[in-house]
Amino acid sequence: MTEIMEKIMSLKSEKEAVLLAHHYEPEEVQAVADFVGDSLALSRQAASAPGKRIVFCGVYFMAETAKILSPDKKVLLPEPEAGCPMADMISAEELRGFQAGFPGSVTVCYVNSSAAVKAESDVCCTSSNAVRVVESLPKDKRILFVPDKFLGGYVKSRTGRDIETWSGFCPTHARITADVVRQARKRHPDATMLVHPECRPEVIALADAALSTGQMIEYAEKSPARAFLIGTEKGILTQLGKKCPGKAFHLLSKDILCPNMKKITLEKILFSLEHDAGEVKVDDGIAKRAKKAIDAMLVL
Repeated sequence: MTEIMEKIMSLKSEKEAVLLAHHYEPEEVQAVADFVGDSLALSRQAASAPGKRIVFCGVYFMAETAKILSPDKKVLLPEPEAGCPMADMISAEELRGFQAGFPGSVTVCYVNSSAAVKAESDVCCTSSNAVRVVESLPKDKRILFVPDKFLGGYVKSRTGRDIETWSGFCPTHARITADVVRQARKRHPDATMLVHPECRPEVIALADAALSTGQMIEYAEKSPARAFLIGTEKGILTQLGKKCPGKAFHLLSKDILCPNMKKITLEKILFSLEHDAGEVKVDDGIAKRAKKAIDAMLVL
């Protein structure tokens, strides 16, 4: 362990801090985390985290969610500029306009969105539970799904529900095209292909399974397959390699990288712990309304 890692571990104990990291974070960041997971798992961890501080290694909307679920704790985001292009593709005002066009509908909000957007929604979802969330809603209700059109389209194909989607998308997953898949299949014809449901529908159609990051890891652990093609951000390779020794994992493309997820470094984590830098705050009114939507998801 490097000197900076040792300092981080010592400060975590001294300041009663829990460090949460997403699967897409750099390998060295995952190495100092107390828990590494996907959005749903991190939400659950944030809701039950011990101690006085949560250091969130992910992007801003994730840290906001942690603050909403643990309002009595100090939530630190080591790099406040780590944002999410998809989350920026819809505002609370735009959502209200969308809802006005479909009175009586139910709004399902992907957690990859701001607290203000969550506050205008009925229930949140993650990529791992989106189908289950939608299936739990009244059959006679039209559903508005924001902000990811690809995840919303995937859920619609799985459930057959009446779903209107917003036009947002994840630029990282959108870079994966059917041609990229075909080229990767030629290089690794016997590999099992797993992709994220944020991918384009034509990519999902070519895959063996569409799964959240946490589900991909679980699938790979249980599968008898020895080689996999992975269609999500490259950071997931850290946990796949750790939990599935002896198995081979190949990215569909070397370009599957989220620059925002790579903004947090060990140096920034240390500075954040030393100075309580990057504290995340959410307006009380927005937090209260957003929590209702998040809680509606977590009870499922």
